[in-house]
Amino acid sequence: MTEKTTGTIGVRVWSDYVCPFCMLAEGPLHEATRDLDVEIEWMPFELRPHPTPTLRPEDPYLPAIWERAVYPMARRMGVDITLPTVSPQPYTRLAFEGYQYAAEHGRAAEYTPRVLRAFFQENRDIGRTEVLADIASELGLDGDDFTAALTAGTYTAAHQDALRTAEAFRISVAPTIIIDGRHRIEGVPTVAQIRKAVLDAQAEQAVAGDAPACGIDGC
Repeated sequence: MTEKTTGTIGVRVWSDYVCPFCMLAEGPLHEATRDLDVEIEWMPFELRPHPTPTLRPEDPYLPAIWERAVYPMARRMGVDITLPTVSPQPYTRLAFEGYQYAAEHGRAAEYTPRVLRAFFQENRDIGRTEVLADIASELGLDGDDFTAALTAGTYTAAHQDALRTAEAFRISVAPTIIIDGRHRIEGVPTVAQIRKAVLDAQAEQAVAGDAPACGIDGC
């Protein structure tokens, strides 16, 4: 009997850098897949693109939602996270253009978690080019070249293409995780949810690969 095999399962995570739940999703995502053959790709999704006003931490909404939902979840998960005092919260287009630079230079997987930590653990203004350039340098990228690229808008078109991909997948909340193009999880996932979806996708690939069929040259 031929052993059924599967390829690497793609896991795409649509996130925004000002969404605390996106940072909280990272732990379950990696725990669930650490022994599985997956490729995790962070995908851009702007919750409040310009000129939509961004949120202010001194207004009632943010402290309320953090006390009700973010902090309790973070405590359960053992994640150090704090409501940033940056006001108003930054637009994230520039940070996402930085992501496109990082992706082109082989640092996509490290970039998004690092920007999330910069905002939610270090209280840094990730809407500023110099802050993003510091992060890029930490990841081994050329900070001056990174700054020049963002200043020139070199990756603006690539970011807009990424936003159109989000529209095509009807992304409306962050985080949204789509596994193997079919299994969709919205919000912070549990380890069990992620693992089941990946294993289901592997099983589906195995069944598809084992299905009998005829080609144009015969059976």
